[in-house]
Amino acid sequence: MLFLAIAFYLLITCFAMWLLLFPSGREVTLHFINTRISSFKNRWSRWNTSRNEVFAGTASGIHSSLSTSIGYLRKNYLIAALVVFVLVGPAFIAYLLSGKNMLQGYVDSDRVANTQVAELLKGEQLVPPPPLPPDMFLTKEVVQVRPMLADASRNWQLLNPEYAQRLLLVFKIMKEKHGYEMALIEGYRSPERQDLLAKMGSNVTNAGAFQSYHQYGLAADCAFVRNGKLVISEKDPWAMEGYRLYGEVAESVGLTWGGRWKMMDFGHTEYRMAGVMKK
Repeated sequence: MLFLAIAFYLLITCFAMWLLLFPSGREVTLHFINTRISSFKNRWSRWNTSRNEVFAGTASGIHSSLSTSIGYLRKNYLIAALVVFVLVGPAFIAYLLSGKNMLQGYVDSDRVANTQVAELLKGEQLVPPPPLPPDMFLTKEVVQVRPMLADASRNWQLLNPEYAQRLLLVFKIMKEKHGYEMALIEGYRSPERQDLLAKMGSNVTNAGAFQSYHQYGLAADCAFVRNGKLVISEKDPWAMEGYRLYGEVAESVGLTWGGRWKMMDFGHTEYRMAGVMKK
């Protein structure tokens, strides 16, 4: 239907161009109009006497006009064909190409991550890394940034299996592609711990119990390991570059990254499954 409308529009445009470019075309058209008006007036007066004559005259006039137009096109067929091609050609070509990918040579910058996601969805099961020594979470640097981290859960088994696999895939890409060793610093969080953290102020969290994906095993906080030490501080340029890359990789596998929030949480990711968090 759309193609017919476009074709009708182009035919009207071709006719208008014909009138504009060719004086003889205007003469033929004006002659046709004047003839039709005169013929209509005459036939109107004779309508009640001979209806058949009216029909015959109209058919004869149309035949005469068509013969005149065809004769004109035969004499100027090259110019007419060129005008039709210029007006109709681009629209016809666009119609033939509609729905096809015009960027077949485009290379997605996340091709490596997307390939590994496909492998994951086919059934590849990644294994969580060995747990870090507890004393790594008690250093002065870590306690200053996350004072209650020592009591946090880092049990991968308490995370949603699909989210855990996506997060492990992020860990794998970060290490193999970017050279960053990642560590889970907090995964599942009980409602009681969530309320306790919320009471510490908005600089820690704005979410109360069951207002965070941590309670559903669909969120985790992560950091980096460098030279056997846990690096969390955002003042470290190396860590900040890692967080940037971490956010890109996490989003490429379908996770939400806390680094884009108003209250930025660079180490946080979550998997927003439909129907889990009620608003």
